Amino acid sequence: MLACHAHFLFSAALALALAALDPSPFSAAAANSATANAAPLPTATADLAKEISLVSHRAVYELTLLKSVGSKSPTAAHGRIAFDFTGSACDGYVQNFRQLTELQPAEGPTRVSDMRSATFEDADGRNFDFKMQTSIDSGAVEAVDGKAWKTAGGLLSVNLAKPKHNKFELDPDVVFPTEHLKRILAAAEAGQNLLEVKVYDGSETGEKVYETTTYIGRPIADPALEKAVHIPELDNVRRWPVSISYFESGKKDDAPSYTLSFDLYENGISRALRLDYGDFILAGEMSSLELLSEPACAK
Repeated sequence: MLACHAHFLFSAALALALAALDPSPFSAAAANSATANAAPLPTATADLAKEISLVSHRAVYELTLLKSVGSKSPTAAHGRIAFDFTGSACDGYVQNFRQLTELQPAEGPTRVSDMRSATFEDADGRNFDFKMQTSIDSGAVEAVDGKAWKTAGGLLSVNLAKPKHNKFELDPDVVFPTEHLKRILAAAEAGQNLLEVKVYDGSETGEKVYETTTYIGRPIADPALEKAVHIPELDNVRRWPVSISYFESGKKDDAPSYTLSFDLYENGISRALRLDYGDFILAGEMSSLELLSEPACAK
């Protein structure tokens, strides 16, 4: 699940703070502002996505610089992501994410970023609450806070509290991050290798929609390298190589803003992250994984 959230990555993390990563809790009960008359999501892929079961888990990923080209690219990078995903088809899904990264540019001082997000998405992909904070070096914190929901008429409405009050509507075919993940898994299980979806996740200023193109490879037979995934619960769990390209809305003829590649398990866990920003690529290798207990759900 982390990978569909990881496009928040762009700059850096303070080495001294890496060991202290601890995602802040976000309560599903507090976040759930579900609209009773929400409209159903269309398409066969959406129907298949309803059957996808996601596992609650906590994972940590170590970030390193995999590739750098050009005079303006970083010469070194490292950091850490801490990711916490909980919920069910009964209660909805809560994600807590924190990223600390450090980039050393070719010229000038090292740049450090600290990014945190907490989101709630209901199980039907109709309602989405989000809170995000980003700081660069010791600068001021930039915050985004808002809610989005599918109306009875089919439109997607957004109400932003930060960085400024704003209300607007988006196309009804736009989906939220967990629904995006479920559609990718549904496509993979159906043997499809291409999926195109518009995604809204509240990132940047909370006003941007990304057009995404996802390529899905054949199931991977080779064992994963990281020790963190060598647990009985992942024995015989299928995984696919996945690559998601994110485009600015209306600019799919241009190069993507960034591309995420990773292995995706059928229960929603991601490993072997590759974050390609064109001039440089960050690798995210899983260093720890903990499966979390889940309440009983009859759905």
